[in-house]
Amino acid sequence: MAVTPITDRAAGADSSPEVGYRAAIVGTGFMGRVHARAVQVAGGRVVGAVGSTPERAAAAQGELQADAVYETLDELLGSADVDVVHVCTPNHLHEPVVLAALAAGKHVVCEKPLATSTEAAHAMTAAAREAGRIAAVPFVYRFHPMVREARERVRAGEVGSIFLAHGSYLQDWLLHPTDDNWRVDPQLGGPTRAFGDIGSHWCDLMEFVTGERIVRLSAQASTVNKLRGAETLRDVTTEDVVIVQFGTETGAIGSVVVSQVSAGRKNRLLLEVSGSRGSLAFDQENPEQLWWGGRERSSQLVRDPETLSSPAARYARVPAGHPQGYQDCFDAFVSDTGEAIAGAVPDGLPTFDDGLRAARLAEAVMTSAREHEWVEVAR
Repeated sequence: MAVTPITDRAAGADSSPEVGYRAAIVGTGFMGRVHARAVQVAGGRVVGAVGSTPERAAAAQGELQADAVYETLDELLGSADVDVVHVCTPNHLHEPVVLAALAAGKHVVCEKPLATSTEAAHAMTAAAREAGRIAAVPFVYRFHPMVREARERVRAGEVGSIFLAHGSYLQDWLLHPTDDNWRVDPQLGGPTRAFGDIGSHWCDLMEFVTGERIVRLSAQASTVNKLRGAETLRDVTTEDVVIVQFGTETGAIGSVVVSQVSAGRKNRLLLEVSGSRGSLAFDQENPEQLWWGGRERSSQLVRDPETLSSPAARYARVPAGHPQGYQDCFDAFVSDTGEAIAGAVPDGLPTFDDGLRAARLAEAVMTSAREHEWVEVAR
């Protein structure tokens, strides 16, 4: 059946061959715009978009630089022009949109958390595997060059045997009771907010850099603003703050503090790792440097493609002294996703398996916080 977009800015355009990464964006908010820009920087094309309403999709078409916007998801998925679907909706919609996209034969990029339950995340991961499609999750902090440098130094044994990993992920955008967002509602965002939204990023980064896997944990959670709303206050059940201590399969221990109500902290993700030969620390708000600690001497390593290891230099897109940041990470993530779709195997591309891993960690954290006891993390 022919698909008729509600608007088409490409109508009458030249008939040159399609680019290799033809993406559709589902969701027209902030994350949809980030994804759309990354697609274009990576050499792809946004061939379609769909929003919560046709009106919102049409209003966002220019900013997304989408060729067309569609009235319904079914119409978008019916388009032969779409190779990969980027799911940028509220969390509760991830599962049905992803399953529909996979059933339509599309590759998928789905925002995190992958799903609002472990069961749903498992079903989505299994469906992607059965469909034989590339299915990626944007744990984009992996794509900071200095994160890759930290990972390579751990791999090379420069840190030695790791015995401690700790840090935090702190924000303040929900500090006040009048601050509100759909993520606060468990029906839309899921039963965990602070940990599911940003704590998952920290755990993914720690495991990615160190190669350690968290196998047991103990958590405390706190809802600081028990009433919240921009106009009418309502009860809040999702957490504002989480503290997690954990043990890994090799015997290392660690902790992380996660907060969306820490005044003055905008997006402070900090990871520090200690080993028998050295320590390292990465601060996402100062991503151009990696702190390297030694007994005799400590130093700040600067992002310089001339001196970084080759796996890190690959992601250093501009010379030293020209800062890279969050959007650059997203651009690199989408570029690697495109390479995977083309048949390559990019090192460190986060997939639905990593999204399922995050869901299992989140489930363990919520269980521990509720039952006030140590919990084994499901494998």
